[in-house]
Amino acid sequence: MAFAVLCVVLGLIGAVVPGMPTTVFILMAAWAAMRSSPRLHGWLYAHSTFGPILRNWDEGGQVSRRVKWTASVSMLFSSALIFHLSEKPWLTGLALAVMACVLVWLWLRPEPEA
Repeated sequence: MAFAVLCVVLGLIGAVVPGMPTTVFILMAAWAAMRSSPRLHGWLYAHSTFGPILRNWDEGGQVSRRVKWTASVSMLFSSALIFHLSEKPWLTGLALAVMACVLVWLWLRPEPEA
């Protein structure tokens, strides 16, 4: 239960902090809540923002185009910040490479039918 709540909190923080993921934390929260708190699990699935994301994921790992674009813009903004603020080129390159790999993986995910 504590892990599920922690993941929800991290997901909420990720909704407003550029570069911090939201979806992955909500997926982990749903997984943990399914095993510890039917009430929290039900709340996540009934939530107007998180519910569709979870239901799409349950239906074959689908990710909506809106979520893909939101993640892409967030990562672009984060990349610009890292590029301009980082003093270590190898760390900048590593961070940008990881984000690029995540974006490729994300855009290869199937999309739900409209």
